[in-house]
Amino acid sequence: MSRLLEVMDQMTVVLNSLKEVMDAEQQQLSAGHVNGSALQRITEDKSSLLATLDYLEQLRRAEQNAQPANSADISQRWQTITQKTQHLRDINQHNGWLLEDQLTRNEEALAVLKPHQEPNLYGADGQATTVSRGGNKKITI
Repeated sequence: MSRLLEVMDQMTVVLNSLKEVMDAEQQQLSAGHVNGSALQRITEDKSSLLATLDYLEQLRRAEQNAQPANSADISQRWQTITQKTQHLRDINQHNGWLLEDQLTRNEEALAVLKPHQEPNLYGADGQATTVSRGGNKKITI
């Protein structure tokens, strides 16, 4: 098997792993409560797989330039890679919508809580603020 076919097979394996990670991301974003640490781990895994895929793409291009070949095996593998990539693009877009929805819910929750927050304990200068509590009494926090 040529080096180009090996690289393309490795790309397919990485794309399959990326799909699993993106499916896990989708499950996290679809859950009623998002687990932040799980989502962070998923994001790190996704970044690592994308970096690996980028490296393999560079190898593929170098191999293809070194020995151009138009075999049926190469065409078939490239079609598989293209289809998987398009499917992952769709999943990523859907996950982006889920993430936007989650951010909107968080912003709405913060808007509800904001009027009930405690007064600032520290001023912009980092020093304790003085709060006046009726009458002539001043309390330093």
